[in-house]
Amino acid sequence: MSALRAKVQGGRLVLDEPTSFAEGTLIDLVVADDDLEDAERARLDEALERSLASAREGTIDAGDLLAEIARLEPACG
Repeated sequence: MSALRAKVQGGRLVLDEPTSFAEGTLIDLVVADDDLEDAERARLDEALERSLASAREGTIDAGDLLAEIARLEPACG
C-alpha cells in the first residue's frame, strides 16, 4: 500500500486522489515530518518500492536493502 497524500482545506483533510476504501473505513494518519521536496519524496518512494519488490523476490538481502535506504536519506544536521 502506498502512502496517501492529503491537504488541509477549511480545517478538513482532503485527499488528492480517490481511494478504494469502503465507506466508514477508519484511517490512521501520520504527519510527514521531513524537509523533502516533492521530487525528492517521489524518488525516495520509488526506490523504496523497488527495494521492497526485490526483497519479496529474494533478489536483495536485508543489509543491502537498509544500505540502499540509508543512501537515499537526506543528510541530518
